[in-house]
Amino acid sequence: MTENQKHGLELSIDSSSQRPLKIGKTTDQVFHGDEEEAETMNPKPGIQRYLVAVEYIGTRFSGSQQQPNCRTVVGALEEAFQKFIGQPVSVFCSSRTLPPHEPGVVHKAVNHFLQKHEGDVTVVDVRSVPNDFHARYKAQERTYFYRLVSGPEALSSFEKDRAWHVPETLNIGAMQEACKVLVGHHDFSSFRAAGCQANSPIRTLDELNVCEVASTPYFPTSMERKQRQGKEESENEEPHSETCEVGFGIRRRHRCFVVTARARSFLYHQVRLMVGVLKAVGTGDLTVGDERILEAKNVSSARPMAPACGLYLGHVKYDLPPAPH
Repeated sequence: MTENQKHGLELSIDSSSQRPLKIGKTTDQVFHGDEEEAETMNPKPGIQRYLVAVEYIGTRFSGSQQQPNCRTVVGALEEAFQKFIGQPVSVFCSSRTLPPHEPGVVHKAVNHFLQKHEGDVTVVDVRSVPNDFHARYKAQERTYFYRLVSGPEALSSFEKDRAWHVPETLNIGAMQEACKVLVGHHDFSSFRAAGCQANSPIRTLDELNVCEVASTPYFPTSMERKQRQGKEESENEEPHSETCEVGFGIRRRHRCFVVTARARSFLYHQVRLMVGVLKAVGTGDLTVGDERILEAKNVSSARPMAPACGLYLGHVKYDLPPAPH
């Protein structure tokens, strides 16, 4: 993932391969030469392959793939794994193997070394997988989330580089209607950025929706605290603080929206380009029934792309055996 994102990254770990990394855009698609790479990743005796899920703040790295003279996610992981097993480990965000260890041991040990330094990369899960497992090609589905915050007030310092700040009011109903136009099997050339190496622009978008969620970080107001203490507020009732008076030094909350995009694979920058169009619909700059952007099959017809700061890779689905208890 070469964008400045905060998200989970699926990979496996292999200390047996020491060849240089391929530096490129990880765009959920097959690159030229990747098939050859998969074929050359032959398992060795005494080696266990692991699938590792990590999360990180992308704005603090110069991408995920290894690059000279830059701090990258792969570089941070390689350093932690080397300290764990005592030998160099080459991570290239697809498949890796290590000498056999219990997944729980790998989880705790690597996190121990990661947190001793910057602490901005965290291993969240580890699974033992077959030696022919490949994290990219075995993925059945990917889910991205995109956060937008709406309101005229300046963006909170706690939200900096965590969401796209839109000063205008967003019409969530219009945005939801626009989502329906894009869901399905289409030629997404209008949502395919320059540099995309996919062989085809045809994709099936299984889900695209937008919903309003509580702003973060969320701190209850004095009235809300009293209501909850007295059990006067229903569990399903949402606080409407936008219209409430606030005291000195109390920040008015922005409205927070999350766009969810789910598919087996996406084109380069497809999600951010779709969010750019949804935002234009939400602000009234584009009408819901205008399908000319999709039909144009040209990225120049799309609205400005949403910034990377709001994009999260939330989940990658695999056909995995149940985790041992």
